[in-house]
Amino acid sequence: MRNWLVWYSEEDVNLTYTEVAGVEAKFCMVCGHALENRDVDGTLRRACTQCSFVHWGNYSIGVGALVVREGKVLLVRRAQEPGKGYWTNPGGYIEQLEPIQETVEREVMEEAGVEATVQSIIALRDLPRSIHNVYIAFAMDYVSGEPRPDGVEVDDAGFFSLQEMETMNVASFTRWLVDAGFQAQTAGLTMDREPAWEQLKGHGLFRM
Repeated sequence: MRNWLVWYSEEDVNLTYTEVAGVEAKFCMVCGHALENRDVDGTLRRACTQCSFVHWGNYSIGVGALVVREGKVLLVRRAQEPGKGYWTNPGGYIEQLEPIQETVEREVMEEAGVEATVQSIIALRDLPRSIHNVYIAFAMDYVSGEPRPDGVEVDDAGFFSLQEMETMNVASFTRWLVDAGFQAQTAGLTMDREPAWEQLKGHGLFRM
């Protein structure tokens, strides 16, 4: 249930590998020997001096929820940095072995005490930086529960109308996401729970 709201500067684009990555990987995760800087396919990467291991970079996948009940949007107020004091949609990061639809449903329950189920994927944000973040936003169906903050990462939660949001300290990305959801011309990518090919059973598949 880590905060997903982040900002970055355009200046990041011109930084060196070490400056962008922040903490440079020093040892091989396979054999334990030292890593060195090496040109791999035209990109400077950390590579093992003894085996074929290459550190390809740092990546994360975030999820966010757009839950609407009776025309009002579920928002939570961040109690920690980054984004302390801002109202955002509920969201977080996937766990290693957790299906992505379960992640966003869990985050909504943990942060806001609301049960909601995945309807479709409605937006995606790509944020290349020290940890390359891809953020996937889901339209969700409200099921039950009244908003209540977790008291740790979130100190307030509720359903708010677009008019109410105009006077609230809502994060810019959340405003963009709400606009994307309300202005959507299609249902987005919906989950294919019964793929025609047996080999794909158990995969998280979304399609038009």
